[in-house]
Amino acid sequence: MRYFINLAYDGSQYHGWQIQPNAVSVQQLMNEAIEKITREKVNVIGCGRTDTGVHASYFVMHVDLDNEINAPEKFTYHLNAVLPKDIVVYETQPVVGDLHARFSATAREYHYFLSKDPHPYLYPFAKQLVKLPDMPKLHEAAKIIQQNTDFASFCKAHAGNKTNICQISESQWIETDDFLIYRIKADRFLRNMVRGLVGTMLEIGLGKRSPDELQLIFDARDRKKAGMSADPQGLFLTGVVYPDEIFKHTSKLPFPLNMD
Repeated sequence: MRYFINLAYDGSQYHGWQIQPNAVSVQQLMNEAIEKITREKVNVIGCGRTDTGVHASYFVMHVDLDNEINAPEKFTYHLNAVLPKDIVVYETQPVVGDLHARFSATAREYHYFLSKDPHPYLYPFAKQLVKLPDMPKLHEAAKIIQQNTDFASFCKAHAGNKTNICQISESQWIETDDFLIYRIKADRFLRNMVRGLVGTMLEIGLGKRSPDELQLIFDARDRKKAGMSADPQGLFLTGVVYPDEIFKHTSKLPFPLNMD
């Protein structure tokens, strides 16, 4: 029987989602927790791969079990009892057919948070801005991103991608009293892509590059032409969309923000 599990995690102490040699990952801890409860050897499959230090306020994984879970709510409770406090499971749901946490997802959404002012409790979850960037330039850059599909200049070199094509459905900057937030939604993402986009846009917003340079960077298809990647701690996976609604909500934000 296949089960979809909705969870969130603080990625500060982990080397990303995927199991790594000689490093602790979220996938490893989820495997260990489920094995401890079910006494079955498992290999959980995630909706994607978050990098070292990157967070997820909404993450979906699936696991195949030989024995049926009779009480999913109780199973969720027991998972949270054995997992570390920086990983929280919200819901466990049985699914039918060949629904796959990664390959059945039609879209994913990320938010990158930048704090306008320094806060001792926010530094693990938002990049601290030293100087406020020019918002009109950031908005212009976000529009250029949505007009492009080839993100070769914004992915980790030699990552072995079969294709660098991503269909961007939403790309926007949002300003609140406390934050600047970059929001992006696409059918797929490349490794390090969002952090590369944010780092390059910040250079544009701070006057180190002109907005016109961004399209030239896309056309070059060369990672060396783009800016430095933004720090991982500001990045959150916040939504995963499937053809059929599996859970009650498909997107969550890490902070209660008023975006009106």
